[in-house]
Amino acid sequence: METLRVTDMHTGGEPLRIVTNGYPQIPGATILEKRAYVRDNLDHLRRILMFEPRGHADMYGALLVEPSLPGADLAVIFMHNEGYSTMCGHAIIALGRFAVDRGLVSAAGDTARVNIECPCGMVVADVTIRDGKAAEVSFESVPSFLFAGDVRVDVPGHGKINCDVAYGGAFYALAPADAFGLEFGREPVADFIEAADRLTEAVKQAVALSHPDAKDLAFLYGSILTDGGEGEGKPSRNICVFADRQVDRSPTGSGVTARMAALHAKGKVRAREVRHFESVVGSRFTGSVERITTAGDFSAVTVRVSGRAHYSGEASFVVEEDDLLGGGFLVR
Repeated sequence: METLRVTDMHTGGEPLRIVTNGYPQIPGATILEKRAYVRDNLDHLRRILMFEPRGHADMYGALLVEPSLPGADLAVIFMHNEGYSTMCGHAIIALGRFAVDRGLVSAAGDTARVNIECPCGMVVADVTIRDGKAAEVSFESVPSFLFAGDVRVDVPGHGKINCDVAYGGAFYALAPADAFGLEFGREPVADFIEAADRLTEAVKQAVALSHPDAKDLAFLYGSILTDGGEGEGKPSRNICVFADRQVDRSPTGSGVTARMAALHAKGKVRAREVRHFESVVGSRFTGSVERITTAGDFSAVTVRVSGRAHYSGEASFVVEEDDLLGGGFLVR
């Protein structure tokens, strides 16, 4: 009988199941090699933790592994209903607080810094300490960029749609919801999921992605439908549909990063200018362009994203030998 121990948190409503015990030692000289090993050899553990009866179709997880980059306080492999992602902002916000609370970093003063090695690179989180406790968390993203602007794709059932394709630690297609005849607060989430999933598939067919650092980063993670706003004056609402039609309850940290990178590339946001973003459940992140940089031949920026994370519980999960459903299943 396998025993897996986890700490559950959420950031803006989006769950994060942090695996604290139960995995074997993960070999690999780099985080991408470790990610590949987990994917190819230990994927049954992902299904146990993410799928029913212990999880659900929109569960998200973080597996802590031994860091390979100098200066990293911890390293993480992200998991979800389809597999393993390269970056997750809501998880970084939760892990920043988790690292402080578990004593993985020093919390002296008003701010604690946590260096988190992710498959996309090192992400630095800054944790506000208030009354001796971890509070808000912000992180500076990896170099992020607009890969292709105003791409016109043929989306079944919707015709030609204009979208941007941007990288914020993962690649997303970005499009206004009204291009699909959708309005936040009017149509059900199911309609947004269907439209975003169709957009993702259309962009996958039309746009050949590449990343200057590693070919393992060059895949379209999902699509983000927005209210068309830019987060100036009032929060811009968006919904992120990623992996296998999974819905992010938070504004999406890597998605906010991608949106800010696209806005900056189009001259719609300046460095240090703060913008606000709101999820389908009303939770909010802020984003601002931190630095102007490059990523290979791309003009790029790093983005600072801020939010709050909270604990929801701890658990020990087992799989009994005669449990035919113990390996996990999904019903939608």
